[in-house]
Amino acid sequence: MLILSLCGALAAAVCFGLSSVMQAVGMRGAGPVSELDPRSMLRAWMTVPFLAGLGLDLLGFGFELVALRHLPLFLVQAAIASALAVTAIAAAVVMKERLGRAEKLAVVAVCLGLALLGVSAGPEGANRAHTDFYAALGASLVGLAVLGAGAGRLPGRWRTMTLGLCAGLCFGVLALAARTLPELDPARMMREPATYLVAASSLIALVLWTMALSGGSVTTATAAMVIGETVLPAVVGVVVLGDEARAGWVPVAVGGFLLAVGGALALARFGELSGSPTGAARPEVSVPVGDADVV
Repeated sequence: MLILSLCGALAAAVCFGLSSVMQAVGMRGAGPVSELDPRSMLRAWMTVPFLAGLGLDLLGFGFELVALRHLPLFLVQAAIASALAVTAIAAAVVMKERLGRAEKLAVVAVCLGLALLGVSAGPEGANRAHTDFYAALGASLVGLAVLGAGAGRLPGRWRTMTLGLCAGLCFGVLALAARTLPELDPARMMREPATYLVAASSLIALVLWTMALSGGSVTTATAAMVIGETVLPAVVGVVVLGDEARAGWVPVAVGGFLLAVGGALALARFGELSGSPTGAARPEVSVPVGDADVV
């Protein structure tokens, strides 16, 4: 079952990575997006490539749920961050982007880090949580929404970084809530607070992420997203939910986590818009983190 769950985490990363390339085309073709004009946001979301990418995101989330049932959060979130490597490879094939030596080394680092995490991860901790846990997640989500709304007025780099971090933390809330979902029985899920936290966090994160991309550096937004989405859920999983590495394998797990996330951060710059050899602009490469797509 652990092998099946690990395959689920990797399959989720592949889905998120491929969907980002499709959504890049949709966002690019929709024209500029402004958070002050919800219609421009909806116009981008309703393009055929973007909708197809959302379909892949939903499939990826299903695989992520499988992984969260039996693996610790620090392993699953690091695997989801590896979607950046999938995007880089897909962009190299589909959009004729060239992977330099640094990008190739970053992909190797991600793969090696995931391998170390896979062999060192112990069983997952608790898959149920106290009511106070859900109340804290809900309060955090409201706070992130308010902070994100205020961040839209910040200047330049601070705006992009804050919005990216808020979006990443919202996806972290999604992962924490999804981790504590009971058996996937629709009737029971409708009575679970985690179900509504998953829905609310995904919507808020998507809005904040679109705002972050509407007028800032993709690299800055992606780096902030990776940190928010991976580090905090991993810490909460260990401290609150009881996730742990195998006995004696803690240093290996820490090293694997740092390698995987560090490689993902190094690949964040691959999302920047670059010029073609002829000087004409090419479509942006979208870089996903977890359930988000950077365009």
